[in-house]
Amino acid sequence: MAYGLAEADRAFPPPLEAAMERSRQVLDRDGQLLRAFTTSGGKWRLPVTAADVDPHYLRMLVAYEDQRFEKHRGVDLWALGRAAGQLAAHGRIVSGGSTLSMQVARLIEPRKDRSIAAKLIQIARAAQIEKRLSKTEILDLYLNLAPFGGNLEGVRAASLAYFGKEPKRLTVAQSALLVALPQLPERRRPDRFPANAEAARERVLTRLAVAAVIGEGEAGRARLAPVPNKRRQLPAYAAHLAEVAIRKDPRALSHQTTLKRDAQAALEIVARDAAERLGPKISVALLLAESRTGAILAEVGSADYFEGARSGWIDMTRTLRSPGSTLKPFIYGLAFEQGMIAQQTIIEDRPADFFGYRPKNFDMSYQGDVTIRQALQMSLNVPAVKLLEAVGPPRLTSRFRRAGVNPKLPQGEAPGLAIALGGAGVSLRDLVQLYAALANRGFPVRLGDGVRDEPGVIEAEPIMDPIAAWQVSDVLSGMRPPLGAIPRGLAYKTGTSYGYRDAWTVGYDGKYVLGVWVGRADNAAIPGISGFQTAAPILFEAFAKAKLAQTALPPAPAGAFRLSEAELPASLKRFALTGNGLVSFSAREPAPKIVYPPEGAEVDLALGGDGAMPLQLKLQGGRPPFRWLANGRPMDGSSRKRNYEWRPDGAGYSTLTVIDAVGRASTVRVFVR
Repeated sequence: MAYGLAEADRAFPPPLEAAMERSRQVLDRDGQLLRAFTTSGGKWRLPVTAADVDPHYLRMLVAYEDQRFEKHRGVDLWALGRAAGQLAAHGRIVSGGSTLSMQVARLIEPRKDRSIAAKLIQIARAAQIEKRLSKTEILDLYLNLAPFGGNLEGVRAASLAYFGKEPKRLTVAQSALLVALPQLPERRRPDRFPANAEAARERVLTRLAVAAVIGEGEAGRARLAPVPNKRRQLPAYAAHLAEVAIRKDPRALSHQTTLKRDAQAALEIVARDAAERLGPKISVALLLAESRTGAILAEVGSADYFEGARSGWIDMTRTLRSPGSTLKPFIYGLAFEQGMIAQQTIIEDRPADFFGYRPKNFDMSYQGDVTIRQALQMSLNVPAVKLLEAVGPPRLTSRFRRAGVNPKLPQGEAPGLAIALGGAGVSLRDLVQLYAALANRGFPVRLGDGVRDEPGVIEAEPIMDPIAAWQVSDVLSGMRPPLGAIPRGLAYKTGTSYGYRDAWTVGYDGKYVLGVWVGRADNAAIPGISGFQTAAPILFEAFAKAKLAQTALPPAPAGAFRLSEAELPASLKRFALTGNGLVSFSAREPAPKIVYPPEGAEVDLALGGDGAMPLQLKLQGGRPPFRWLANGRPMDGSSRKRNYEWRPDGAGYSTLTVIDAVGRASTVRVFVR
């Protein structure tokens, strides 16, 4: 007999595997639900265990459904006998005799008929389940499979849909309702039949066994609580990032991200509201990251993922567009690093011709003589192009590459002066990554993908030295906020692409960097948009709504000063370019010039052998003492001599710079082997 039962058990095992299917979920860094997906059968069945549910609910469930749950082996003969006696006495079912194990058996293998044969099969399946699973595992199955109306299965999906919260903390009234619904889930749905739901909750609260569990007086207070009369939408945040997560690991049930749900939810509201204000077909993308780690805290790829008119399915944080003036701070940073300018250096903003390239300002007017600080804050175009001509477009793009960013240039073209005004393709992620380096004292940081790709500091040379990065941040932190915005101590820069197609702003404090893009996904023009008028207000609103603790910008590093005009050396009072493109300074001594090695030289120092030699550096002109830099990093000390020995760290291209006492500089690029 026993052998026959064992053989039958092996031949007809319970269909537990099919019951194990769960909704895939995307979680934030703290394990909070960002987004879930229905099962293949269209059910919301969110993973949950008894440890994730309020203990009061579990005690009420067992007291109401199966008081002898811990004692029986799938079938409670006493309960079955009681149910049979009540049926005989009253001619109808007064109470069921099903245990939680039998209910799980019915849930994993549903049957339409309620015949005695079906009940016997259910009893047999319950015994099989008890043999294979522990009591905790059986309870977990019930918590995941119990129906709660519509396509809601499992207590977690029901708690989120009816109460808008996880089942970890439930009131007595909420627990009682969740205990009552699975018996007749469609007829007791609170969103459709609130009176039925309330009556069912009352039956649970009045059961003596339940009253003994919840304590005296709790049932009365629970009766006063209203029954929810609507079904809420389950959390549905970070649609674009959820796609990335699932593509990376399609089989995973749960995907952990680096996002913060509160910040993500706030920024999605900001993006949606801003797009509605701006008009049809206009979208908004935002990206929030930690500047020191590169971790993504919020990523909004569009104003509304499901809105076809705005092409919401396109992730505009990763789409290449013209960045407008947002790259200008990095041009100024290189000029600060090379000792060409100070904040109070005067530069001309007048019509200029750069070998046929004639940049004009956004408002088509010119300001005349302005300080460097004013030129950057006002985002004047001619001064930015003058500085880029002085520092060199290739040097600028090489610094971008240090930060892991490769601007998209027109095919077959070398970096040119148009980069200063947005003549290259970058994404919002690229910009946030560049500004994260600026906020991080010039040291590049790689943004994570928000899912599994680990962010962190890039093992590369800084994109500019810390003093230059501080100078740029000091200028940008002096930008006035948009009208009506609350000052927050942000350093930020705006940009508008050619033809009014894109409006940008990127801002940062001592811990966070946030980028904003506004435009149309189809790249159509939007007359009247601008970085300052359109994108900057969104930046300040997003920082405020995300409720991030304000963090001051880093203090000035050693050797960084904001000199007044009177304190400037003569060579830094005015920036100008000579006819051959060289920076001209008003000083008695000629500017320093590296005469050896010459620009572009290839020098064999036998670096691969034991007899590696130093490279002799020679300069002419300039006022001592001199400070030498190799690839942006200062060499040891300063010298009053015009000869210097340099020992390279390794073979390859190197950029050598000398800066004299009044800030004038000379640079050459050489290849050593």
